[in-house]
Amino acid sequence: MKINFTEIDKDYANIDGAVVVFSLKNDDGYEFRPPAVDLDKATDGALTKAAEATDFKGNFGQMIELIAPSGVAASRILLVGLGEMDKLNPLKAEQIGGKVIVKLMYSGEKNVTVVVGKMAESAALGMRLRAYKFDKYFTTEKNIKKPSVEQVTFQTHGADEAAAKFETMDRVADGVFWARDLVTEPGNVVYPESYAAQIKELTNMGIEVEVLDEDTMEDLGMESLLGVGQGSASESLMVLMHWKGSDNPDEAPVAFVGKGVTFDTGGISLKPGAGMGDMKFDMGGSAAVVGAMKAIAGRKAKANVIGVVGLVENMPSSTAQRPGDVVGSMSGQTIEVLNTDAEGRLVLADCLWYTQDRYKPKFIVDLATLTGAMMVALGQEFAGMFSNSDELCEMLDQAGKDVDEPLWRMPLTDGFDKMINSDIADMKNIGGKYGGSITAAQFLQRFVNETPWAHLDIAGTAWRQKPSDVAEKGATGYGVRLLDRLVQNNFED
Repeated sequence: MKINFTEIDKDYANIDGAVVVFSLKNDDGYEFRPPAVDLDKATDGALTKAAEATDFKGNFGQMIELIAPSGVAASRILLVGLGEMDKLNPLKAEQIGGKVIVKLMYSGEKNVTVVVGKMAESAALGMRLRAYKFDKYFTTEKNIKKPSVEQVTFQTHGADEAAAKFETMDRVADGVFWARDLVTEPGNVVYPESYAAQIKELTNMGIEVEVLDEDTMEDLGMESLLGVGQGSASESLMVLMHWKGSDNPDEAPVAFVGKGVTFDTGGISLKPGAGMGDMKFDMGGSAAVVGAMKAIAGRKAKANVIGVVGLVENMPSSTAQRPGDVVGSMSGQTIEVLNTDAEGRLVLADCLWYTQDRYKPKFIVDLATLTGAMMVALGQEFAGMFSNSDELCEMLDQAGKDVDEPLWRMPLTDGFDKMINSDIADMKNIGGKYGGSITAAQFLQRFVNETPWAHLDIAGTAWRQKPSDVAEKGATGYGVRLLDRLVQNNFED
């Protein structure tokens, strides 16, 4: 689907294809915007008649569709309510864009013209995000409907400026789509070696990519990460990405770390069979990181950014880690592994330590589909945020609000930290029946030293059971826009 921008022409009656116009809600009910007023006149009051017949109020997202009205060249007109003027903002525009493309995507229309005075670039972004489909494995036409819309033209004031803004947004959307693709792909397609090979393609965008293999990680003492993957035929890997966009190449970077368990059976602590196929998305944190790196490089962000992902497959076999095993870590701390299905924190432990030790970043944000307990607490509406830095939390919270990827801060206290003390090692990898998301975060905090750090548990937000205004059912790409906006708001030259 191609999206372009032109100045408002005002010759609305001669626009071919589908035409989208808007109405506001006011005290009297609804108020047609100027394009809708002109089309209403051209169609001898067809829009007014339709609004009255359907009790149209101009409420946000309310729609009326008129097929081939007389007096205009358009094949159909879509009248869309924007709600109240003072409540409109870029996020609302994104949502409207998503709603419109859902309405028209399979309509048979090839060309769509959207006439909107402002925030056209945001509406266009919403359209692109919502139009995403993962359909590569369908082999016959009858299995899936094919979208008909090929081109969307936004007629708007300041078209060149809108196009320039959308160009930047579009690069971020590229990162979101890559993350969605990675999370959706099955475990026989995305596994540590194939995943690392895809990440290496970021070198074409100017990102330095380095891969640590098992021998290198063993020399570094990364027993915690390596233990998770020792039951798999796939080699465990750590992939390092470095974008040097600041004018000062020596400036301390910001760092993002992602859990990349490409498939999680639970290991010897085997998960129930029902729903295990969904465990292909246990690498959603890593997908957010690599998608963000693509977005940041794509828009040529003026910042130094590090991305680190630990890629493993957690499988049961004769060589798999056993419950009760004790492993070391790069930090020198020892871990009693009481449950092999609490594996993500073991991967992140060595990733976090390595990141703070090698790169000395301004801060670290890690993302992981870490605990089912997070979904119990926050459902699929918020990701949980745990941090040792109020300042970092405030920056993340604002970035989340800016892109509608909301966060909810959770506690970290000495009481919870004591719950992971072990009788035979420095710590254990589970803390008991209660506070599972918090004790997991307390575990991670032991591997960041004094570095400002935040842990985002995205177990409930990386994958949706129902579509939203800007995402189809399935992988959301949550975290890509959040991390990109965090950099954009706070760390660019």
